[in-house]
Amino acid sequence: MSKTRYVVRCQECGYLSPKWMGKCPDCGQWNTMVEEPMEEKSSLAPRWKLPPQMPQKITVVPTISQKRYPTQISELDRVLGGGIVPGSLILIGGEPGIGKSTLLLQVSSNIARSVGRVLLVSGEESTGQIRMRADRLGELSDDLFILAENDVEMVQTQVEKLNPVLVVIDSIQTMFCPDISSAPGSVSQVRESTSSLMRLAKRQGVPLFIVGHVTKEGSIAGPRVLEHIVDTVLYFEGDKHLSYRIIRSVKNRYGSTNEIGVFEMKARGLEGVEDPSVMFLAQRSPEVPGSVVVATMEGTRPLCVELQALVTQSHLAIPRRFVSGLDYNRLSMVLAVLERRLGFRMDNWDVHANVAGGVRVIEPAADLGMALALISAYKDSPLPGGLVAFGEIGLAGEARFVSQVETRLREVAKLGFKKVVMPPADVGAMGELPPIETLTIGTLKEALRIFENGGGS
Repeated sequence: MSKTRYVVRCQECGYLSPKWMGKCPDCGQWNTMVEEPMEEKSSLAPRWKLPPQMPQKITVVPTISQKRYPTQISELDRVLGGGIVPGSLILIGGEPGIGKSTLLLQVSSNIARSVGRVLLVSGEESTGQIRMRADRLGELSDDLFILAENDVEMVQTQVEKLNPVLVVIDSIQTMFCPDISSAPGSVSQVRESTSSLMRLAKRQGVPLFIVGHVTKEGSIAGPRVLEHIVDTVLYFEGDKHLSYRIIRSVKNRYGSTNEIGVFEMKARGLEGVEDPSVMFLAQRSPEVPGSVVVATMEGTRPLCVELQALVTQSHLAIPRRFVSGLDYNRLSMVLAVLERRLGFRMDNWDVHANVAGGVRVIEPAADLGMALALISAYKDSPLPGGLVAFGEIGLAGEARFVSQVETRLREVAKLGFKKVVMPPADVGAMGELPPIETLTIGTLKEALRIFENGGGS
């Protein structure tokens, strides 16, 4: 009887080591090295290959029309690029309880009623639990089939027998391949299970949704190669204790990236929010120190969100910086510019910055609004009511031009705001713009006059 050999593998990046280490030398993560049985080389050999082909001119390659299945959920179709492409592999991740299974059950039911058979495979819940959720949401259909199974090979067999138009796997961390000796959820099992499902999707031409757990840092658990295998990666964002959810596309081979879909969790499941700017600004209190509205872009969608800042006296040797919904590095840069170019001393103040509503704003166009909110909080002086800001801040304190100015201005006017603070732009080349007052500033020093004369030009 041969003795089983073991190796130590990082559960984040897949790095192999002959012995245990506290810190992975490849990805730098701590306490991610786990002992696993050594795999046979033949077990990872590809079981399905494309037939050999000769190089050919791109001009003679026939064009493939991308037929899509609409999910009948407009916000999800926006993020996917118009619907589900047959043969695509879509990975959706998020914290437990945020609504991944609920949304996919709604999608499965809609596709089953409008297109054909759908197979929902659950490795975490029994069929009875899924039926209870379907009863609560009212998502029952005779063409929706459910299967409680963890074995990838058994799933492939059932897919070939049933021939569905859509397959949902919940979740990839619970699936396993019998040929791999490691436990479900390990790097080897996640990688090989995803590869097997990818080959199934391409061979059968059936689209697959796979659910992925996330780590405490917010990224999808498992090896990074998981996100490279799939065609589309979607992330659920937002606080699960609030009713609003956001789905962000970070990779999409069949559509644009950085699109977001906004949902509200209700008793009948997740419902799309057609005008999210109104939702994000519904509870805003105008003319409060440290509060400003920022016009930002998420893909092709303009959003107006409230950015809040609070500056308090620090009693620590090193003042603290708390950030929620913003890029910490951008906040540090804006604070440095305010201190160096405008003379604001921030070394004895704790700074809190937040985006209301649970949305994340990562584009540089939020810099100007962030600077105005910090100045307002520092001076304890509110900004004029009905004011919106957007623009990038450079290290010299200059306000830089941002893209899609016309789209931002139209969204601002639609919401009833009267004045916009923005960098210099060629407004005349943008065509007819809505009737709104624009205050263009070249540097942050010019922005100080907003507090001096109530926002006049």
